Amino acid sequence: MTVGLKIRREDMVVVIAGRDRGKKGKVQRVFPRDGMVMVEGVNMVTRHQRARPNLRQAGRVQQEVAIGVSKVMLVCKHCDKGTRVGFRLLEGGKRVRYCKECQETID
Repeated sequence: MTVGLKIRREDMVVVIAGRDRGKKGKVQRVFPRDGMVMVEGVNMVTRHQRARPNLRQAGRVQQEVAIGVSKVMLVCKHCDKGTRVGFRLLEGGKRVRYCKECQETID
């Protein structure tokens, strides 16, 4: 199932559901086929890593895992709040995202 996402890499997002609700972070990776995003500092899990040669760290390692895209909301640069995202067409036919709260163009 391929889904077109309104959130892209390097966007600032806020978590709106789950144990990390209220945290903000930058999107590191987007998985559109799965409907997931990886946000820095959000949804941290502890992995138990076995010691191996050429491995930088062994023991309990904290790392981020992907979170569902429906659990995050884009933070508008103009109004600095989590907002819903819409699309508009500019004069040249270019499709851009906009904030539904303040009506400003995001990119």
